[in-house]
Amino acid sequence: MGKADADAGVNEDADAVRAGSTAPPSAPAPFADDAGRGTPAHRARYRRIVGFAAREFLTVWWFELVLPRFGLASRAERTRTARLQRFARRFHALAVELGGLMIKVGQFMSSRLDVLPPEITAELEGLQDEVPAVPFADIRALAEVELGVPLARAYAWFDETALAAASLGQAHRARLSDQDAEDTGLRDVVVKVQRPGIDGIVATDLAALRRVARWASRVRLVSNRVDAPALVEEFAQTCREEIDYLHEAAGAERFAADFAGDQRVAAPEVVWERSTRRVLTLSDVTAIKINDTAALRAAGIDPTDVANVFADVMLDQVFTHGFVHADPHPGNIFVTPLDADAGGPAWRLTFVDFGMMTSVPDSLRAGLRTLVIAVAGRDSKGLVAAAQEIGVLLPSADTRELERALTTLFARFGGMGFAELRDVDPREFTGFATEFTDTVRELPVQLPENLLLLIRAVSLTSGLCSALDPAFNIWDPVEPYAAKLLQDEGGNLVQDFSKQAAANVGILWRLPKRLDDVISSADNGTLSFDTSRLERRLDTLVGIGKRVVSAVLFMALVVGGALMLAPAPVLAWILIGVSALPLLHALFGGRRRT
Repeated sequence: MGKADADAGVNEDADAVRAGSTAPPSAPAPFADDAGRGTPAHRARYRRIVGFAAREFLTVWWFELVLPRFGLASRAERTRTARLQRFARRFHALAVELGGLMIKVGQFMSSRLDVLPPEITAELEGLQDEVPAVPFADIRALAEVELGVPLARAYAWFDETALAAASLGQAHRARLSDQDAEDTGLRDVVVKVQRPGIDGIVATDLAALRRVARWASRVRLVSNRVDAPALVEEFAQTCREEIDYLHEAAGAERFAADFAGDQRVAAPEVVWERSTRRVLTLSDVTAIKINDTAALRAAGIDPTDVANVFADVMLDQVFTHGFVHADPHPGNIFVTPLDADAGGPAWRLTFVDFGMMTSVPDSLRAGLRTLVIAVAGRDSKGLVAAAQEIGVLLPSADTRELERALTTLFARFGGMGFAELRDVDPREFTGFATEFTDTVRELPVQLPENLLLLIRAVSLTSGLCSALDPAFNIWDPVEPYAAKLLQDEGGNLVQDFSKQAAANVGILWRLPKRLDDVISSADNGTLSFDTSRLERRLDTLVGIGKRVVSAVLFMALVVGGALMLAPAPVLAWILIGVSALPLLHALFGGRRRT
């Protein structure tokens, strides 16, 4: 039902475009959390996603909350791995069937190693963002509405066969008209066109995800581990940026400006006259894929050199420009051979697809600075404080065991430089990870979106460089950047110490007057204390007591009913049925209301 409904929604929107409507090709406002609007296909899609989530929540509720209350926690523990794997496989199948944003959700989940168990992330790693191409007639209709002219006038030639197709849009090769070519200096281009109706599908999917997140936030087992609504909003923000081709065009221009003086790097030019929020026209820069080692060698290019330059360029984005391509997979990076007789480099890296970019804001820079200083000083408490400043650890985190783990880590590896760490027996790292894996996994860790994308970029870079050069080690290019960061930030320590000293002097100066005010208030009988937190704790204890009584009453009714089954079956079933009331109170009576 889901795929047919989704296809029906796409066709309805495409029909609206072909009819000549100038409105956006989807009924609901983009990203509105309103499931009651849109086509019947959108509402059916919404119910499909929410229904899937409801079934999975019931499974979690039964195994993680109900069974442990009846002494069956060991059964829940034994079956947890298999259950998580089955959930991941079912979601994988749902994402492939529905397409649209659900594939992006699966990819997003596969990268959330901080909040999801490996049984889920490993299953979803292979979820590919490739779907069958939309019929060219629908693509033509949408592009002509967006550009305001027939496709034959907008381009001198337009390839009807898609160059690439994904869940949100697809790309076609084209050639600019003579007039546009003269104005822009470009001829061959690649045109990205959104899938018709994708706005409505994205709005529906996000509305469903927001409802699921609200459910999750009411489950203490989940809320103590992750802020589900915030996680959905992070994902929604990424979707807003990726579905807006004008945002991608701006990212391409900013990236090109960052590397304007660097002959190692290039990016496609944007043809603004032929670009809108749903259509993006870029210069055609396709060349040798960065992971095509055979083609690189045939062109006289050493893959090892490519790996080293690529790593340097990615680290430049992180440490120098603070604007990072967060999706550097092989399909988004080309190696372009150049004319060696011109006196410049023999080749350069050309990046494409700037829909997923991340910035390194000042707050993150400050947190990373604190992190580096803590690592340099082997300060486990300072490292935990840095993690909290960056936003990695939620406020509910109990950090005592983490501090102990970091102290052990510093004691063993803290005096080593990058080169020495590279030579450590990997089994030592494995042993440390095994010893403290439960400590780390139980922490309420949640990576901010920009930091997550940054880690994704570094991870993809390391993997791609290792594929190009099996002897590649990420420590080699990182070491000089880390040393430079310490050198640059070292001068700021004096300023920090002086500011802290000034703050301490101010506190000491105001302290006598504040003590005098407190003593005066006590003498006048106006000194008061806030006991609201104590009262809340007492209320909690009273609630727990009531739930214990309900649990005992439930067991008494069930046991009494079981004993009465033979002599008085009607009364027995009445007792068993009534036992549901104290059971519900025991399970949910203490839940905080929001």
